Amino acid sequence: MLDIADELNRWVEQGRDFAVATVVGVGGSAPRQPGAALAVDRDGTAIGSVSGGCVEGAVYELCQQALETGEPVLEQFGYSDEDAFAVGLTCGGIIDILVTPVRASAPEPSQGPDDPSAPVDSTSRTLVAAVAAAVSAEAAALARIVSGPADLLGRALLVRADGSRAGSLGGHPELDRTALQETRALLDAGRTTTVEIGADGSRCGVPLTLLVESSVPAPRMLVFGAIDFAAALVRAGKFLGYRVTVCDARPVFATQARFPDADEIVVDWPHRYLDSQELDPRAVLCVLTHDAKFDVPLLERALRLPVAYVGAMGSRRTHLDRLRRLREAGLTDLELNRLRSPIGLDLGARTPEETALSIAAEIVAARRGGTGTPLTGAHTPIHHDTSVTARRIGSVA
Repeated sequence: MLDIADELNRWVEQGRDFAVATVVGVGGSAPRQPGAALAVDRDGTAIGSVSGGCVEGAVYELCQQALETGEPVLEQFGYSDEDAFAVGLTCGGIIDILVTPVRASAPEPSQGPDDPSAPVDSTSRTLVAAVAAAVSAEAAALARIVSGPADLLGRALLVRADGSRAGSLGGHPELDRTALQETRALLDAGRTTTVEIGADGSRCGVPLTLLVESSVPAPRMLVFGAIDFAAALVRAGKFLGYRVTVCDARPVFATQARFPDADEIVVDWPHRYLDSQELDPRAVLCVLTHDAKFDVPLLERALRLPVAYVGAMGSRRTHLDRLRRLREAGLTDLELNRLRSPIGLDLGARTPEETALSIAAEIVAARRGGTGTPLTGAHTPIHHDTSVTARRIGSVA
């Protein structure tokens, strides 16, 4: 749901009621991961997607149904060999969809922000708060009950980075405490996942499942070296959703005119700028200077940081010389093995745009656990995803 927060926020500002359908479980070769969402307002306007087109029509109708009844709906879609014309996923996968009605103008609670009465209004307020947090780039995580007791289905809890919360899962207070702890841990990691809570942990007498969606500021891409290849990589980084910074020690090259798409342009020695930054594990660093006086002190620091990706441009001869210099600087083989150099996948790239595509492809493969090999004739999964997994806590043997 948080992926379409910008448009949903406009709907909220306009006072539109809507229903949001969210992928809450997947099996097999499903086209979208948990958290993907489609929303429909009372006028029939739709935004987002839950399946890339396979079941959008049926989910659209479920949204309209939820708007009429005011009740959440949980539905599973799969593929049936016996009935090829039935609504389902032609890819052979299975997805579970939770549809929740949202009243944009839900009245304020009479008993405080966690009042479990009037479930629709309480859930609506929490989901609207989650949309606002996502739009403002506030770090927050939304936990929703996606399987369990029917009267709790869809109930939501919003947890912010400072530990404050909004909403309630509507069961025993222990359930909120358990969900709060799990949700904060997932928020710290910036992860979206499902969490299965056993009967003891839920205190509802039955197990239940939460979908936790983390909304965190955009991951960072730091591009060092203000060259023509960097301009193309900035555009690719923005397309992938990164907050992109270009850094170069030469003010004549590091200009807004040359990099209009960059979020930030810094004139400084690359290693000195990197020393001043606090980066999370999602950050990617692309070193395009291929000049030893810039590269070596920068990579000496970069390869010791807990970031997602460090790549450096240059020929194979440059790469070997760079490794020699970095070993002399004291880096271990384990640290050097993190370096992607020469940077990018082998696409036969020539132009800056093609080179940017090869770098972006390598970053995606590293992020998602892909191999970078052609899918034709391969037996590897089509949809890799290392960021969405399931956790089980409080289970009963």
